[in-house]
Amino acid sequence: MTSRRHLLVLLVTWWLMSAVGTPLARAAPAEREFDVPAGNAESALAVFARQAAIQLIFDPQIAEGLRTPAVRGRLTPDDALRKLLAGTPLEVVRDQLTGALAIRRISGSDVMETKGQSVLHAAPKPTSGQATTPPDMSNPASSSKTSRGFRSRLLSGLALLATTHLHAQTDAKKPAEDVLKMDEYVVTGVSYTQTQFQSSFAVTSLSNTEIQKIGPLNLANLLGQVPGIFTEATGGEVQNVIRLRGIPNESSFQAFQVDGLPIYPDEGFFYKGDGVVRTDIMTKSFEIVRGGPSPIFASNAAAIYNNVTRQGGDVSESAVKVTIGDTDLYRLDGFWSGKIADSTYLAVGGFVRRNDGARPNGFPSDRGGQVEMNLRRELADGEIKLSLLSIADHNVFYLPIPIADPRNPSVSLNPYIDYFTGTLNTPYLENANFLYPNEAGANISERRDLSNGRYMKVLCPTFELNRTIGDWHFSNKFRISDLKVEFDALYSTTNPLDYASFASGYMNAAQSAFGSSTPVDHLGYAIAGTNGSTSYNPAAQSGLVMQAQYRAVDVKSNGVQDELRLGRDFELKGTHHGVLGLYATEYWMTEQSRYQDYLFELASNPRLLDLVAYSATNQVLGSVTDRGVLRYSTTLNGGHSDIKELAVFAADTWDITPKLKLDYGIRHERYSGSGYGKPAKAVNMNLPRTLAGANALAFTGATAINHYSESVTPWTVGANYDLDRHFGLYARASKSFRVGSEGNLALVNNPAVTTSAAQYEVGVKINRRKFSAFLTAFYTKFDPYVQTFQAVNPVTGNTGNLNFVGRAQTPGVEADITWKPLPYFSIDSSITYNRPRGGNYFSSLGADASAAEDKQLIRTPDLFGNIRPSLSFDIGKWAMRADLRLNFVSKRYVDIKNITALPAYRTLGAGLAADHGAWSFQLMVDNLTNAHGLTEGNPRSDVVGGQGTATAVYGRPLFGRSFRLESTFHF
Repeated sequence: MTSRRHLLVLLVTWWLMSAVGTPLARAAPAEREFDVPAGNAESALAVFARQAAIQLIFDPQIAEGLRTPAVRGRLTPDDALRKLLAGTPLEVVRDQLTGALAIRRISGSDVMETKGQSVLHAAPKPTSGQATTPPDMSNPASSSKTSRGFRSRLLSGLALLATTHLHAQTDAKKPAEDVLKMDEYVVTGVSYTQTQFQSSFAVTSLSNTEIQKIGPLNLANLLGQVPGIFTEATGGEVQNVIRLRGIPNESSFQAFQVDGLPIYPDEGFFYKGDGVVRTDIMTKSFEIVRGGPSPIFASNAAAIYNNVTRQGGDVSESAVKVTIGDTDLYRLDGFWSGKIADSTYLAVGGFVRRNDGARPNGFPSDRGGQVEMNLRRELADGEIKLSLLSIADHNVFYLPIPIADPRNPSVSLNPYIDYFTGTLNTPYLENANFLYPNEAGANISERRDLSNGRYMKVLCPTFELNRTIGDWHFSNKFRISDLKVEFDALYSTTNPLDYASFASGYMNAAQSAFGSSTPVDHLGYAIAGTNGSTSYNPAAQSGLVMQAQYRAVDVKSNGVQDELRLGRDFELKGTHHGVLGLYATEYWMTEQSRYQDYLFELASNPRLLDLVAYSATNQVLGSVTDRGVLRYSTTLNGGHSDIKELAVFAADTWDITPKLKLDYGIRHERYSGSGYGKPAKAVNMNLPRTLAGANALAFTGATAINHYSESVTPWTVGANYDLDRHFGLYARASKSFRVGSEGNLALVNNPAVTTSAAQYEVGVKINRRKFSAFLTAFYTKFDPYVQTFQAVNPVTGNTGNLNFVGRAQTPGVEADITWKPLPYFSIDSSITYNRPRGGNYFSSLGADASAAEDKQLIRTPDLFGNIRPSLSFDIGKWAMRADLRLNFVSKRYVDIKNITALPAYRTLGAGLAADHGAWSFQLMVDNLTNAHGLTEGNPRSDVVGGQGTATAVYGRPLFGRSFRLESTFHF
């Protein structure tokens, strides 16, 4: 009863105060999570309005040339806006009745109150020598000194709208939601933070939510959703093929970064960028710069892929995600971020998982994970940050498998090695015996385990300092890299072989080695290690046998790198955003690799075979192989390298007018290095009763010293013209270089070749409420393009493999489009059409290269892309989303002369997501229809002359249909 009386009193009081026109204080606005980066004032205000879920009206011209500080954390919209406008000549005008906000420049005097309006200054000036206190923005009525009734309030609101109309352009009246998605900020490849739409080059910024929506199986799969980037993501979780705009380089011409620096300064032996840079729940966004200013802000870069990690803020955030899949995938992601002390913030997270893989090996395909941490402390004039990345992970490498009988390509080998699940990886090599001779002639034995996969251990601390000193912004990043890689993988080497033909090829050698007392009558197959007692008859199966090569590599790499930037805005015929930079690094590596060849049955997870020499009475006289080993020490490498790089760079973005800007930059890099490789020679290991050691490699005991010195000067120049905030044009020319790698210095007779990629692009940007697009026409010239293929030697008249030097040229167009015709339905698409061709070949011998002239670059399609429709709807309290993903790839070729084709393919994926409160669920299906598609071919043997057939009989098939379920809880 008492509570009812209190309620009645409150209602009567409210009515009486309203009747006499006394304004009631508004309830304190609810706090919201803000993350508005420092940068251009116009863009910052648009981001603020979207995050605050309010309508903010202003004329973009009043924000020209102004920059605002970052605003992060959980704040009321008024407090966030106060921080955002601190130190700027802007003020906020709020109507007391409607709460509508308008931004205007402060005029001659600081009027704290106008009729019908509350004027909220960001930085009020002192009056009469005394400081003034800004009004309470959570209670805008507190600045009013007179009572006004409903009529005066209504007139005040109309006056505000009229004033706004006079000061704002028609376009500026629209809320922030009148653009679809290109208002996300990017920090990669720019001298200062800017939105995607402001960028004068093709850039894609994917939020963690968008990444989860795509549901990539690996980083290559994610990059393959972006136009201009073609990937073969069938090698497993790491070590995949990534190509950019027709550049015939698998990924070492692309910079993989975490928070603006590479984890390791170079791409070395079996630790490609897609292995050391991995997205997980700690990823805030992933930014992809195609061409553009990439060569200015990274070394050896025609593109930059930057993983931007989460930072701690004033409000704690955390989440746990569990993923399970029908490949016996079990993965746990988690993160926590927040404030741990005054001005001190922490974010920590990562993942751990186990996965048997799409192609069961008889052992797990992936096991391990990574942990990321960053500790940030805000200073009065900047911040200091300590980050740490630690990886300890095993990943199996999938190689090509035979899919058709090379004797008759119309005969499928699917009964023996399944197209979707088959693999040559086998548990029979979990305890492999490696033999190789040392310099003294003694045979060294080493045990290797194929299930070890590519085992990578990474420890990478980073120190970062950002400060504002007057008009200058200073930043310095220092990173230490410690990598250790143990690589165990089974590489395919040749097409499957007819068992009888293969055996007959060894008959003479077997008769010579084993037939001195009792003649060798015939060769036969047996299960390896049974000394010929367990025979194996290939004719009862496919009639084929397989060769493959076990590659064992150990690498220890270390590196230090430091990047210093000094930036400043200044006025000179417009506004300039300039930056000067210095980058220095040293990285060193020690490597040793041993390869040996094996003989297998044609089957998935195959058994090892011995090719045995028998007498006429079936007495075992010897064996071509040794417990399945066809040849010991096929390849033997060892070496060391040490490389130093010093680079200076400068870039400027010149806002000539509000609509027109130029940006340009130059970078000069100097490299010096030394290293050595260990020469090898062929020896006979003198193994009894086997030919496996008859032609092995051994180190000679000498070292081949290598020295390296190189200087290159990448550059870029671009222009951007925005007709309005919805439509813009851009154009750019740039040149990047790929210098010699550390591998060149750690091998014998492996000279470093510097290649260059010139990129030219023009594009259109469209950003409307229902339609957003980057449309880019590009032309790439890669030089020199060094290839080997068969041709007639004019000196000898014989046909053989000759070296040619040419160039690769790729004109093309790419489209990154989002269309949202209905509030609940959207279509994202990424489409690239290009013409990657090699030509202008030159031979020092004068050989004719016409058979390879103007042929499609190896394994690169003319057309590729994807279309991703998405439908949103509600079921009760659950917000639902259904997605489809149609990927398509046109025909490719495995060889330079385009003899053997990889057919075109299309795949369909699907997803269903559900969100309610703190819970999120997503079910994903990959390759829903079990579509057939073939990648790679066999690059170890196909490049020169194909596979001997027009139709590929060998390659890495797409993974079959698979399911994954993700469950995420935010707390």
